[in-house]
Amino acid sequence: MNKLLRLVFILSHVTAVAQSRTPGVEGAYYLQGVMEVGSGFKFNADHSFEFFYSYGALDRVAKGTWEQHGDSLVLNNAQKPPQDFKLVQSKKTGSRQIIIQITNENTMLLSHVVAGLKCADTIYHEQSDKSGRIAFDKCAAQQLSLIHAFWPDRFSVFDASNADYFEFTIEPWIADVAFDHFVLTVKDAVLTGPHPLLEPNTYTYVKEGN
Repeated sequence: MNKLLRLVFILSHVTAVAQSRTPGVEGAYYLQGVMEVGSGFKFNADHSFEFFYSYGALDRVAKGTWEQHGDSLVLNNAQKPPQDFKLVQSKKTGSRQIIIQITNENTMLLSHVVAGLKCADTIYHEQSDKSGRIAFDKCAAQQLSLIHAFWPDRFSVFDASNADYFEFTIEPWIADVAFDHFVLTVKDAVLTGPHPLLEPNTYTYVKEGN
């Protein structure tokens, strides 16, 4: 074997050994340093990931795909539909109030919806009662926004100008967690970066077994 081929062989062997000793991204990583919150990621070899979040009685999960670019992991999943509430019906009743009725098979969810009603330059807020009913004093309503206290990721916004009674149901995907080019940095079995449900900050996730 000539010197050049021998050098190429040695370099390729050293590279292969170094790569084999480099720990892979695959595995489970758990959030550190946030009291009363259990959360983390599981990265699979097929470039899928699983996410979980647990706080008190509230549990949320998500699945998606990941890509690695240098020391960055980029996470994505299917985009959620734009509204977390579905308008079942709306009508004019001539009532002195504007009524919003929330319906759902799980009645425990009905008392945790907050509505914002925009009238002229003022937005009024009310929370649903245990039956899912919300009542506002009559006004020249323009816009209605709804959000659930269990999943306060985003508002669902509707036109409120042509009715005084609105009935909504909660969409099944309201609990899904969205990942849209969500970036984490990986180094030495530790992930750092944001959290999809917590306040903006840099969080640490440590790989299981380290």
